[in-house]
Amino acid sequence: MSKKILAVVAGLVVWVIVVMAIGQMMRSSWPAYASVATAMTFTVPMLVARLSISVVATLAAGLVTASIAPRSTLVSLMPGALLLVAFIPEHVNLWDKFPVWYHFTFLVSLVPLTYVGGTIWSRQRGNRAMHVAGEMKAV
Repeated sequence: MSKKILAVVAGLVVWVIVVMAIGQMMRSSWPAYASVATAMTFTVPMLVARLSISVVATLAAGLVTASIAPRSTLVSLMPGALLLVAFIPEHVNLWDKFPVWYHFTFLVSLVPLTYVGGTIWSRQRGNRAMHVAGEMKAV
């Protein structure tokens, strides 16, 4: 049980780190973005960039979660579900700041992308196991 909890917490921590790191890089390298970030008056390309950051972070969260607790689909979905629960009130508060498509895309993608990130880990792990098994047969 503690390994599963650790996996979910690690996935959430990775999500936050990725969002913060890429967000900071974006503010540093895109002056127009940095100038509107506080007011949250983003252009469509800026909104797409923000969603892209979320995609990368959510895939990473799923990957890390599955790497710690690889055999639990429920555990691999938990970071996305917890992010969804945490962000629904935030997006309700920001409803007038962003277009509906932005809210919908962000919120609806959290759980499936966490699962996809975990699937990426599982496939990589399976490919390595098949490769090792093939090498053992050859010996």
